[in-house]
Amino acid sequence: MKKSYRVKKEAEFQQVFEKHQSVANRQFVIYQMEKPGQVHFRIGISVGKKVGNAVHRNWVKRRIRQTMTELKPKLRPDVDILIIARPQADGMSMAAVRASLRHALKLAQLLETDEHGEES
Repeated sequence: MKKSYRVKKEAEFQQVFEKHQSVANRQFVIYQMEKPGQVHFRIGISVGKKVGNAVHRNWVKRRIRQTMTELKPKLRPDVDILIIARPQADGMSMAAVRASLRHALKLAQLLETDEHGEES
């Protein structure tokens, strides 16, 4: 993901956390903050030490980034999103990460849908 798509600064992370708009499933917690007028979404990823050693944490982050890149056209542009990986995310296949993250994003109503309520 390009730098313009990332939430990097600690103050920006805290700003999104303070909004307390979150949803979760077994593998991921998603916090969101609406930012009207923003050109495209921004994403922050946090994978704590409970997930595993550095190799495993980076492995999870790469899969999250890849999934978000694939979903880029379907995501709402006016939000900042924080994705926090839970320990259960360690060792998941790419397909499982994709399905779990898609499920969490649907719960957060961040994926744009067509007139039939299905993903576009």
